[in-house]
Amino acid sequence: MGALLIMLLAFAGYLIMYQLYGKYIGNKIFALNDANTTPSVELEDGIDYVPTKKEIIFGHHFTSIAGTGPIVGPAIAVIWGWLPALLWVFVGSIIMGAVHDFGSLIISMRNQGKSISEFTAKYVSSRTKWFFFFIVFIELWIVVAIFGLVIAILFNLYPSSVFPVWMEIPIALALG
Repeated sequence: MGALLIMLLAFAGYLIMYQLYGKYIGNKIFALNDANTTPSVELEDGIDYVPTKKEIIFGHHFTSIAGTGPIVGPAIAVIWGWLPALLWVFVGSIIMGAVHDFGSLIISMRNQGKSISEFTAKYVSSRTKWFFFFIVFIELWIVVAIFGLVIAILFNLYPSSVFPVWMEIPIALALG
């Protein structure tokens, strides 16, 4: 199966899941409503809260995604093959990544753009704000450690993979 066909099938799958699963979550779980005002409009101050075009917001969101799918997926492909990697990235991004990002965004927007640790204090107690912040901080350390471990194993098993990974840095700088 050619790479172009795989890409087209994955793209079609994402569009179908967006129409079915994404809209179901938006309408039934989060009860989205166009009448709700976003924090950037409600609290506009020209510094922290600035209404922005949706294309720019999409670009910022797209470039900030650095979850286990895009980082661990290619490592899985090198070690176990492309089918497990494709399933990891495709299914994982639909079932876990997209739902997490979407849910976090909606909850934050409904709480004046605050982070999850900040509005935890509002709904539970001020003590939970720091506890939650600590838990998130530790989880991020664990994720970074797992990324490092996976890449170290990959580099150890396949030393020829070091050069392409290192080339991502100048390519990203040139494209940026």
